[in-house]
Amino acid sequence: MSPEFHLVTETKDNCVIINTTGYINNIGGQKIVDEFYKHNGNGINNVILNLAESNVVNSIGISFLIEIIEKLNQSNGNLIFTNLDPSIEKTFTIMGLFQFAKKADNLKEAFKLI
Repeated sequence: MSPEFHLVTETKDNCVIINTTGYINNIGGQKIVDEFYKHNGNGINNVILNLAESNVVNSIGISFLIEIIEKLNQSNGNLIFTNLDPSIEKTFTIMGLFQFAKKADNLKEAFKLI
């Protein structure tokens, strides 16, 4: 079982970086959305979601991520997933999330996509 979910956020330029740890389910997904809305109101239009310490995302967690993608797409913003576990990357690919969001191998590569 994955550790209890928590996140750490940092901002850089016009970007918020959300670093997650643990299982992204209804609880984790809601925490990510809440953190996104805290910063989105400040004019930040780019989000990097660093999943290096999260290796499980369930369907409810994905629904919260889709909410962020929809909001950012309305404002020409970007959501970039980074440090994806191979099983999460495969799931996101099957669901078509990368048609509306981007992916990068690491944070350095993610900043190049903004």
